[in-house]
Amino acid sequence: MSANPKVLQGTTPEFHLLINGRLIPGATTLDVINPATGRLLTRCARADKAQLDAAVAAAKLAFPAWSVTPIEARRQALLRIADALEARSAEFARLLTEEQGKPLVHAGFEVGGSVAMIRAFAAMDLPAKILRENAAERIVQVHAPLGVVVAITPWNFPLLLLMIKVAPALLAGNTVVAKPAPTTPLTTLLFAELCADLLPPGVLNVIVDQNDLGGFLTQHPDVAKVAFTGSTATGKKVMASVAGTIKRITLELGGNDAAIVLDDVNVKDVAAKIFQGAMVNSGQVCLAIKRVYVPDSLYEAMCTELVELANATVIGDGLDAATQMGPLQNKVQFEKVKGFLEDARTHGKVIAGGSASERDGYFIPPTIVRDISDDARLVQEEQFGPVLPVLKYSSLDDAIARANSTEYGLGGTVWGSDLKRAFEVAQRIASGTVWVNKHLELPPDIPFGGAKQSGLGTEMGQEGLEEFTQSKIINMAK
Repeated sequence: MSANPKVLQGTTPEFHLLINGRLIPGATTLDVINPATGRLLTRCARADKAQLDAAVAAAKLAFPAWSVTPIEARRQALLRIADALEARSAEFARLLTEEQGKPLVHAGFEVGGSVAMIRAFAAMDLPAKILRENAAERIVQVHAPLGVVVAITPWNFPLLLLMIKVAPALLAGNTVVAKPAPTTPLTTLLFAELCADLLPPGVLNVIVDQNDLGGFLTQHPDVAKVAFTGSTATGKKVMASVAGTIKRITLELGGNDAAIVLDDVNVKDVAAKIFQGAMVNSGQVCLAIKRVYVPDSLYEAMCTELVELANATVIGDGLDAATQMGPLQNKVQFEKVKGFLEDARTHGKVIAGGSASERDGYFIPPTIVRDISDDARLVQEEQFGPVLPVLKYSSLDDAIARANSTEYGLGGTVWGSDLKRAFEVAQRIASGTVWVNKHLELPPDIPFGGAKQSGLGTEMGQEGLEEFTQSKIINMAK
């Protein structure tokens, strides 16, 4: 990377910030830990407040020219970025596994999904819409870019969730300052290097912090919009911080997604899908299945199947081809999930897993908990780890009420052979997305957003693109 002509020579570490088209060292450095070992992976650049201000200033300076660049030219720039990312997909996937922990094959899926996401947004458009036209008037709705957009991304899908923000923001004519999570900055910084020669200076800027600069970004008077993915607690802080300037905001926050199993399913088939939906990415998915409600008649069989699946899962370093589940991403989350395990042992019966691995790294095996009370932490809160409570119900109405009894409303699933009945149940689930007989399918052209305290605004699809614009009505007399 140091061979890149835009990198200032003689600087360390290897991973640099991108500010105004130049790859530069940070004011200090940041240690990045490999979660599979718990040891130092590498160091990267860490920005200070002055570099944050420089990044915002560069984005502000680049906005006028980029905003009037024809959308077709912006589209072609995105397609060149997608091609460049695809060409280096193996490099990105390995780095993603090393910093995030997920198995290499899953990292490959994330990189491939990131390429597809860029191309999907590049295929979209923002046409003017004639709302009314007659002999006396012509009223047209257009979508204008907002200005400087801040993209703040989490550590569970650091590359894919970056693309969900950066691609539509750039297509719409905005400029961007991106800030990844401090525990997974490397793939974002590598993406910055990739973009340094593919975008005009200042159109995309990337800084890294130790969770100490976010407030300055979200409150910055030259920032027009904040697109944030992370916890509900942090999302509330972001929402409060933008109030002073009434910035546009998109929040994709936490979830406590319930799966409701109906009494007409094939338990073996459904159990495998529920297990995958709960344990993917070591359970570190906002839309992962966090609770399962099973009718009395199927409860024992479901628990048995889930235990078999948990016990058969191979956990290990994501670079090992045999690994099916990697570690939790960071020590803070590791300790948090260990607290959920203690709660599960107190308030329920652990029937698979239940203890952190004694090996190096942040490993917790897939854990299944039965006979647990609804007021247990594992049921009420978002565990964000591979620990799944299985709850019994006698009345479907009761199961729906219990599933909805949460401050969250991100996603949910219904599993049943009678599609009409399953659809009727899905309509009663208070969440932004409900899947029936499948889970975690998120096509780029379909909008996605949360209800209640799981978020605000929409990502993906045409609605997600328009979130990065100001709707403007031009009302003309003839």
